[in-house]
Amino acid sequence: MNIPEQYSDTISRSELFADIPPDMLADILDRGRRQHIKAGEILFHEGDHADRCYLVLKGRLKLSKLHGQGKEAIIHYVEAGAVIAAVAVFKGKRFPVTARAMGAAEAIGWDRDAIMELISEYAQFAINLLRFAIDRIEELQTRYLELAVEQVERRIARALLRIMRQSGRKTGEGIEIEFKISRQDLADYTGSTLYTVSRTLSNWGKRGWIKSGRQRIVIINPHALVSFSETD
Repeated sequence: MNIPEQYSDTISRSELFADIPPDMLADILDRGRRQHIKAGEILFHEGDHADRCYLVLKGRLKLSKLHGQGKEAIIHYVEAGAVIAAVAVFKGKRFPVTARAMGAAEAIGWDRDAIMELISEYAQFAINLLRFAIDRIEELQTRYLELAVEQVERRIARALLRIMRQSGRKTGEGIEIEFKISRQDLADYTGSTLYTVSRTLSNWGKRGWIKSGRQRIVIINPHALVSFSETD
């Protein structure tokens, strides 16, 4: 597979390919299929047969799940370099979430036969894939614990900090979250309500911790959010 030069940095930084020699990397990439995903387009739907796992090459995806009342719960935002759906494909299951592109994105997908062959042939690739799966499980456990026992304001603080670390960029105002995120998105991500998120962000804005506008959030004082999120 001929991967454009602009994605070489993403591939080299991805933990999926850590310690894998160039010739093996080329073979792994050649066995995948590259896909372009338009802004707002769905890469796969929750409940569909998990026929491929993906490495995000460009852009970011929103992973969401519908609960009993048909309301969307945002599970995770994934950036370039991340792997998604590996466990579902490996086990021959269905996709547990829906993956939607938040802007123009690209990904490489491997079907189950290709993944099984690569795991058998390249031990380091298998180890790296296992690490990704373990990290994902640990993150989900942390999210579950937050939803189960933590106060909603602390969940919102932790969510903002998590997103900031993944997708923040320094500006003259502070650290801006690079993608558009509405207050409803943040409510869906933290298991909260629009009212609670709006009230909380407004309060933090008055304190000078953040600055928020239409689908835009800037973290002005991340240390204050860290301290708040860790307070009993």
